[in-house]
Amino acid sequence: MAEGKSSQRVERIIPILNVRNVPASVRFYVNVLGFRLDWGEGDGSEYASVSRDGHAIMLSQGDQGQSGTWIWIGLEDVQSFYEECKAKGAKILEELTNYPWAYEMRIEDPDRHVLRFGSEPREDLPLENV
Repeated sequence: MAEGKSSQRVERIIPILNVRNVPASVRFYVNVLGFRLDWGEGDGSEYASVSRDGHAIMLSQGDQGQSGTWIWIGLEDVQSFYEECKAKGAKILEELTNYPWAYEMRIEDPDRHVLRFGSEPREDLPLENV
């Protein structure tokens, strides 16, 4: 078998975020970021799964991982998402910035995880030097 090749195809990669309080985290992801609850939170579980457009994030109460994880999430239109999040009181760590790789912003969730949301770079704006 060639290097980097495997007979098994990756079906999905799901980040698992450590949270202090599953219900509070679910409320943030659902009410502020527009995800939906897949399972968990309502049955007293210390685990939950939230998703948006078929892409999930698992939330684990005090068990797996640590605060401060960073996740990049690609969107079709980060500008309108930014406006929605701002109106809902999301903690925006970085305003919309036009980088060579994406037009993106950064939001901090209640457990200090950094969520980088971005779409294609804007051709009508100057690029930020990195």
